[in-house]
Amino acid sequence: MKKIIIAIAIVVICSMGFTFDGGGKLPTVVIKNLDGSKVSTSTFTNNGKPIIISFWATWCKPCKKELDNILDDYADWQKETGVKIIAVSIDDARTSAKVVTDVKTKEWPYEVYLDDNQDFKRAMNVNVVPHVFIVDGNGEIVWSHNSYAEGDEIYLYENIKHLIKGEKLEH
Repeated sequence: MKKIIIAIAIVVICSMGFTFDGGGKLPTVVIKNLDGSKVSTSTFTNNGKPIIISFWATWCKPCKKELDNILDDYADWQKETGVKIIAVSIDDARTSAKVVTDVKTKEWPYEVYLDDNQDFKRAMNVNVVPHVFIVDGNGEIVWSHNSYAEGDEIYLYENIKHLIKGEKLEH
């Protein structure tokens, strides 16, 4: 019984939003781009500037709301910090056809990839979407947050600016 209570507590804690200071290098996994070609995550680079990796799904309203709200300021974010956003859909084979439609309809300028086997999701220990990571210019995962509430994108961008300045990221 004690083990069950501990397991439930761990699941509850993991399903809440969280941040951390470091998570190692970005794992190398093969996923697909929108035309179905295979791409290795080892090719994710941004000329030494930060990358935001957002795990999302077509059925996840908070995921799409977050990406929509980031879009409102994305051009300014890029101009000020050079940050790049990579949106990784975890839709499976049944729903992945909706990804291209969503991306085109919403006119997201992000790099969008399909993780339909969810290998990258597992490698990144993503349990709940939306789940956002900040990767520094050296490919190190330096921050993570899951779930979304209106205004979280402001907090995300503040951390990007701290990273660019070499300051400690906020939790």
